Amino acid sequence: MYDLLIGDRSYSSWSLRGWLLFDAFGIPVRRHTARLYTDELPRALRDYAPARTVPAMRTPEGAVIAESLAIAEELASRHPGAGLWPADPAARATARMLAAGMHAGFAALREHCPMNLRVSYESCDPPAPVLADLARLEELWAHARAVSGTKTPWLFGAYSAADAFFAPVAARIAGYNLPVGAEAMVYVAAHLAHPSFRRWRAAALADGADQPLYRRDWPQRAWPEPAAPA
Repeated sequence: MYDLLIGDRSYSSWSLRGWLLFDAFGIPVRRHTARLYTDELPRALRDYAPARTVPAMRTPEGAVIAESLAIAEELASRHPGAGLWPADPAARATARMLAAGMHAGFAALREHCPMNLRVSYESCDPPAPVLADLARLEELWAHARAVSGTKTPWLFGAYSAADAFFAPVAARIAGYNLPVGAEAMVYVAAHLAHPSFRRWRAAALADGADQPLYRRDWPQRAWPEPAAPA
């Protein structure tokens, strides 16, 4: 069986991506958690050398893989029937492009709106670089839908690894009440209703004490719970 080391579920967006690559696609995994910004994490990472960040995966044979994108590709190669990437070649290429772009970009959104699944804000006064990131996201999501011709809320018809990579973005849009269009909000709502995301957030709320680093002084509101699971 695989082993997966993650950080705090309320705050570690990359851990969420890594875990979704297992849970949302029915791939069994043993989960191990270490608290961010404590000595727990470097101690736990010793068992996943040379990884220095979470998520970190160990294969059944003992190989260590860090970085969510590498984990996605390795799982896709080992579990071709799980559907991590779309079957259509054009859709698959586009999904990989979007996942890589999410992996490398959107620094303004990450910095201004760190993932926090424990709170939602009425507004976060997004500056121009954050608004530019949101516009770029909507452009990419629209492009994915045009390529795939999807009739579902997901970018490529069925839920894929590309959607898993955007799950923390959906959590940020919901949590910080960020301004996006109606089509993007349908996509956000689908993420919030996804059974794997709901399981993750329920566990996150019970994970332990708040991390002060993620606290913001903006007015709060209730978390935008979906009406029913997707």
